[in-house]
Amino acid sequence: MGEQKTELAKKIYLYLAGLFITSLVVSNLIFQKFFYWRPLEISIFGNQLFELSVGILPYPITFLITDLISEIYGKKKANQVVIAGIFASFFSMGILWMANVVPAIENSPVDDATFQKVFALSPVAVLASMMAYLSAQFVDIRFYHFWKKLTQGRMLWLRNNFSTFSSQLIDTVAVISLLCLFGVLEWNLFWGLVLSGFLFKIIIAALDTPFLYFFVYLFRKKFDLQPTDELEI
Repeated sequence: MGEQKTELAKKIYLYLAGLFITSLVVSNLIFQKFFYWRPLEISIFGNQLFELSVGILPYPITFLITDLISEIYGKKKANQVVIAGIFASFFSMGILWMANVVPAIENSPVDDATFQKVFALSPVAVLASMMAYLSAQFVDIRFYHFWKKLTQGRMLWLRNNFSTFSSQLIDTVAVISLLCLFGVLEWNLFWGLVLSGFLFKIIIAALDTPFLYFFVYLFRKKFDLQPTDELEI
């Protein structure tokens, strides 16, 4: 690969990493608001299906990006962007903590009580949530490459969906458990939120498969890659 294409590959990787980190940090900042997605009126375990945290909206993007990076740049580069995302998340939580410590002035549009209610998260809860996320992302990358090796680069839809299904189940159960454990949610909401979150992520994973095929096609055409080839940057 020529120097010009190498520089282009590095630039694209940087943009993908930026999108990944932004999606992850934003999902951690907004997750305490919940909404009801209404494709169907279904109740399970006494809870309406698809009662979801708004943090779930940008979150599937992170798994699409890690699958794309895994496919094109390889396992090592996918792991690197996950670790960078963890660092960015903790850094953003540190900034929020400092912002919460600083007292608001009398005529501040947002007072201390409002700011604390929205942004003052338990450090232990955030740490546990990040560990759950980290485990899910590494499971996703490991399973993705397991299926890629097993199919010799064929059946992209299989590794995209199977890796995401497994990792999202781990992440959904872990995150809802932690939110209940630390008092953010009531335990009677547990099963409804787990099923809602997991089913929503399955639907999104299935819907993003054509986009993954499209982006992989563009990469392979631009950089002359075979199904088992990966870019080295």
